[in-house]
Amino acid sequence: MQLQIHNTTRRKLDDALLCRAVETVIQGEGRHALEIAAVYCGSRMSRRINREYLQHDWPTDTISFPYGSGGNVEGEFYICLDVIEENARRFNTDFERELFRVTIHSVLHLAGYDDHLPEDRRRMTEREDSYLQQLFR
Repeated sequence: MQLQIHNTTRRKLDDALLCRAVETVIQGEGRHALEIAAVYCGSRMSRRINREYLQHDWPTDTISFPYGSGGNVEGEFYICLDVIEENARRFNTDFERELFRVTIHSVLHLAGYDDHLPEDRRRMTEREDSYLQQLFR
């Protein structure tokens, strides 16, 4: 798997643990990853991408673009660290845990999961919780 992590912010991130999170999901889902680009950005970039691709004029926690097919995971995702920080406060959790939850969520999207319906959201949340437990044992 070729994983590229790009941090466009000044905030320090643990790239090794982020890589481990991505690999944990790929392996746990029994999938093969080709190329994944993970971009950690601020509100301005997130809002621009959200507006351009989803016609939503606000920053969001993550936007995923899956390109894989036939069991292969390939694509890119953008995670807004400003929204992660806001959500961590809102959900009464720490920044790192929320960052990894959303990273896992993003990889699940690349692996074909969807969260438009309540049962799909529940299924994704269960997978996220499982992978978070594996990472933070």
